[in-house]
Amino acid sequence: MSDTLTFGLQGLNCASCVGRAEAALTALPGARDVRVNLADHSARIAGVRADSAADALQQAGYPAELSDFDLHIPAMSCASCVARIETAAQAVPNVLRAEARLPTKTLHVQTLGSGAQLHAALADAGYPAEDTQDTAGTTGTDGQDVVSGLRRFLLAAALTLPVFVIEMGGHLYPPLHHWIARSIGLTTSHVVQLVLTAIVLAGPGAVFFRRGIPNLIKRRPDMDALVALGAGSAFAFSAFSVLAPGVLPPAGVYFEAAAVIVTLILLGRWLEARAKGRTGDAVRRLLGLRPDTAERVQGDDVSEVPLSVIGAGDLLRVRPGGRIPVDGVVASGHSHVDESMLTGEPVPVLKQVGDIVTGGTLTTTGTLTVRATHVGEDTVLARITALTRDAQAARLPVEALVNRVTAWFVPAVLLIAALSFGTWWALSGLAPAVVAAVSVLIIACPCAMGLATPMSVMVGTGRAAELGVLFHKGDALQRLQDARVVAFDKTGTLTLGTPRLDGVVSAAGWTKDEVLHLASGVETMSEHPIARAIVAAAKAVPVTVTDFSAALGAGASARVDSRHIIVGNRDMLALSGVQAAPELLEPADTWAKSGATVVHVAVDGVHVATLCIRDMVRDGAGAAIAALKGQGRAVAMISGDTPAAARHVAQALGIDTVVAGVKPDQKVHALADLRATHGAVAFVGDGLNDAPALAAADVGLAVNGATDAAIEAADVVLMSPDPGTVLRAMRISAATLRNIWQNLGWAFVYNVALIPVAAGVLVPLGGPQLSPALAALAMALSSVFVVTNALRLRGSGAT
Repeated sequence: MSDTLTFGLQGLNCASCVGRAEAALTALPGARDVRVNLADHSARIAGVRADSAADALQQAGYPAELSDFDLHIPAMSCASCVARIETAAQAVPNVLRAEARLPTKTLHVQTLGSGAQLHAALADAGYPAEDTQDTAGTTGTDGQDVVSGLRRFLLAAALTLPVFVIEMGGHLYPPLHHWIARSIGLTTSHVVQLVLTAIVLAGPGAVFFRRGIPNLIKRRPDMDALVALGAGSAFAFSAFSVLAPGVLPPAGVYFEAAAVIVTLILLGRWLEARAKGRTGDAVRRLLGLRPDTAERVQGDDVSEVPLSVIGAGDLLRVRPGGRIPVDGVVASGHSHVDESMLTGEPVPVLKQVGDIVTGGTLTTTGTLTVRATHVGEDTVLARITALTRDAQAARLPVEALVNRVTAWFVPAVLLIAALSFGTWWALSGLAPAVVAAVSVLIIACPCAMGLATPMSVMVGTGRAAELGVLFHKGDALQRLQDARVVAFDKTGTLTLGTPRLDGVVSAAGWTKDEVLHLASGVETMSEHPIARAIVAAAKAVPVTVTDFSAALGAGASARVDSRHIIVGNRDMLALSGVQAAPELLEPADTWAKSGATVVHVAVDGVHVATLCIRDMVRDGAGAAIAALKGQGRAVAMISGDTPAAARHVAQALGIDTVVAGVKPDQKVHALADLRATHGAVAFVGDGLNDAPALAAADVGLAVNGATDAAIEAADVVLMSPDPGTVLRAMRISAATLRNIWQNLGWAFVYNVALIPVAAGVLVPLGGPQLSPALAALAMALSSVFVVTNALRLRGSGAT
């Protein structure tokens, strides 16, 4: 291998680093011309593949700088093209990964160093590539494809119509045939058809010959090659019959077949391009949520500036009905904010000072001043868009079957066409042989098979994003259906994740409001979560609090409204010399056994109340668990919380299997036990301690508010904290998989059933021989059917 790789290195900061990096590269088999340059942090090596060099440098501690980019490949038209493009790209020494995406006609590439060799290799394979800026989940050329496709179709149709009328009109209406014969003569009519058809093939139909013939010569036949062979054969046979009469036995002419074939296939590709353009709507809508400008507040000045100049820390004003431009925190004002683009939930959420807001969400009432915290590609909207785009391009395991079939499909079609031609020529003559061979070539469309899965994935994951379900790893779309058990973390997943007041028992003469009024006065001086729960439950907070004192691990005391208040556990009462009231200890013991936190309140040395603080179950959690069990799936809880607290929540929700008091690594072992008992397992969590379990599960689902580590480890990100979103993700998965199998079923049945019909197997049984024009129409409609069926997911009731 003579190609030299040149690329950047990370972590190269001293002469010894250079030596270690060179040693790692030199040790590779076949390596030569190794040179590491400290000045520009670069490395050069020849004789090895990029993946070998990258692995060696990674192990040495000097990872290579990799480039990820997309290329637009206009000639990609069918599943066989996908395989050839990937094979050509992966043969380039500096390419680490290459993935062709038929719906968007793009090639996603990860390279080590320059991509110049890749362009040359693709051009040599017959698939020249163009650089593209992918901003909407598509190549950005959808509009151009639709316009140019319509133009080609209309021109072809205008030229084909006279040919069709001259040739077929006479069969349908005999007087027309006699009029043509008398007025211009049959020979002249054939010459007119020849000229018009030649213009159709050389003009709008040239794309098939320009791409198909070179691939045929290189023994890499694709869909374009089949069309070129079919239409070209019909034209060549007819032209020879007209220009050299008497050489071939009388068999008629088929100019209308050649012209109609090209016209109908161009119609199908135009309709397909229109439908494809709509599959990227989800990402385009997400990008459309981001405003182009924002009102920046600097002192007393408010100016409208481009979003690109906004930085973290800037103050931004958002007026009623405006979109929040970036992620931030409310600095002043209040407004209900529509977050349906994130969570799929239609009810606006009240945002006040200190609340977090997300770029792209819509204010409804009130003006907000927001302090920017995340801008550009760091915003939640940018991450959602990136995740959705990646998920739309993902490949599902089911595609492996399709790829194996399509790899042999076109050569098999050529063989069937040749056998049909030979058989019909031997049995019935040249004319039916031409019709049979051309019909087989035209009707055998691998496009429908190639589009069946990626189109459904694009639309399904786009619809999922609109409903607050992000498939971080695309193959989870299929694996989610295989989960036989769903395991939930407790805190922050099935519960709110923050303590709330769940009960108050007070002594005679004391009301709940009076107790909370005094207790919250003490707790306003504390940042403890239990303190915040009590303050949140109080209707009013006292203005003056003095003599505050905290006892670590026990509680706190202070003077509130000139009264001495103690708030804490039983140890706090004992330390303060307060006698616990027996009638208040009984409910306290019951609450403690269920895993709740018990807080006692004393006023001027008298025990007056006991409070129950617990992490409350989320609304909808019980219904979600019941629905999962109704689907025949087992449901489990795996929690690091105390067994008592976990059992209390599990009992309330109807969860039978509970594993509690476990550390992060023990959660992984618990998942393994569930897998051994039930089969594939999905795990739903949110915290840093859930990351190992999310990664170890067959499918990991991270809920809203999850840590970055949890999101990175998860296969699916749920933007709503509602446990019912798990059901939503499963419904989307089921609907998309069902749609894929519908498409694949249609594509396979279409080819299995119609190729023999095109070959003429029904003729001996009294059936018709399929016209090449009808074959072209069926072929064009097959791809349109697949794309249109996938688009049904956009409004599917299942999602």
